[in-house]
Amino acid sequence: MEGQGGFGNFVQRCKPYIAMISLQFGYAGMNIISKVSLNRGMSHYVLVVYRHAFATAVIAPFALVLERKVRPKITFPIFMQIFVLGLLGPVIDQNLYYAGLKFTSPTYSCAISNMLPAMTFVMAVLCRMEKLNMKKVRCQAKVVGTIVTVAGAMLMTLYKGQVLNFVWSQHMHHPKSYTPEEATGSADKDWFKGSMLLIIATFAWASFFIIQAITMKRYSAHLSLTALVCFMGTLQSIAVTLVLEHKPSAWNIGWDMNLLAAAYAGIVSSSIAYYVQGLVMRKRGPVFVTAFSPLMMIIVAIMGSFILAEKVYLGGILGSVLIVMGLYSVLWGKYKEYKEKEAIEEIPEPVKVIGGVNGGMATVMEDMEANDIEIQKSTTEANKETVPVAAAIGVPIPQLPMI
Repeated sequence: MEGQGGFGNFVQRCKPYIAMISLQFGYAGMNIISKVSLNRGMSHYVLVVYRHAFATAVIAPFALVLERKVRPKITFPIFMQIFVLGLLGPVIDQNLYYAGLKFTSPTYSCAISNMLPAMTFVMAVLCRMEKLNMKKVRCQAKVVGTIVTVAGAMLMTLYKGQVLNFVWSQHMHHPKSYTPEEATGSADKDWFKGSMLLIIATFAWASFFIIQAITMKRYSAHLSLTALVCFMGTLQSIAVTLVLEHKPSAWNIGWDMNLLAAAYAGIVSSSIAYYVQGLVMRKRGPVFVTAFSPLMMIIVAIMGSFILAEKVYLGGILGSVLIVMGLYSVLWGKYKEYKEKEAIEEIPEPVKVIGGVNGGMATVMEDMEANDIEIQKSTTEANKETVPVAAAIGVPIPQLPMI
């Protein structure tokens, strides 16, 4: 039984890691499929609309059935937070990300998105969701890991190096739906435009995580929150598309790659991802959730070399090594922080209250000793004050009888 209990605890501890790693594979597939669909001429505004329409249709029935008794009422502050979440995630982040993906490549887009942990960590510190104490090793590990992760992403962006030819990519040709942007004359201009769009999208995505963590404390029905965010994002995306996309033919979608991209992105990358991220974020925080995003870039680079015959450069390999090292450092710091939190929660309640107020058991003992000293001092001073008062009043002091 002890072995089973230990194995059960191990599985419980591994669940957040398995969930986040699985989501990175889902995001990587979304990048590849969406890139092929965008290169075939699909409008990214329409793709965002269909994506969240699919997400709402999938997640809403589960929310209505499973959370009908525990769903809290929607107040005006919660409605505004859901409105902002729909604007940041489905509208701003994904439209700009798809636009940047269209001007660049899947691997490059993922590399720029690796700034997400750094942005989220800084915003969490500013919002006091993360405590930064540089005297502790775990905080130093998180800061250093964040810096190393960003350095690896920047190395992939700024340094290419020589092309590495793999065995599976030597005899492959680029599909017609994927033409590298380096072949065009305005590649540098489009590359810079795509980079700026991706940076803004990453900032919006980091803001989405912070506000989602705040909203989940007030609105505890996670499935309903996910469905409402997807539904709000669908309405806002329709409004944006009607303003910016003037071709009625852009709404046409058939049984092709465009339908696959919208369905896959909506079911996997929106409905399932929002819900799973919310569950993990509730226990580990937004920094832990975003710390796994660099893995997506490595997965996309490998899948891109298989499916799209995308070139892999030496700078990408070196940047990937730095990203893995930084990711390990951040996760180690978060693991130590989680263990300290568990140790505090295991302390009995009376001791925890006294320890939380006075700073621990050592401080409690010091306070008890200080109280004893103060009592002794007050007793001594009271005795000292009694004699002068008695002498001033003239009370006769009784003499001891002679034996």
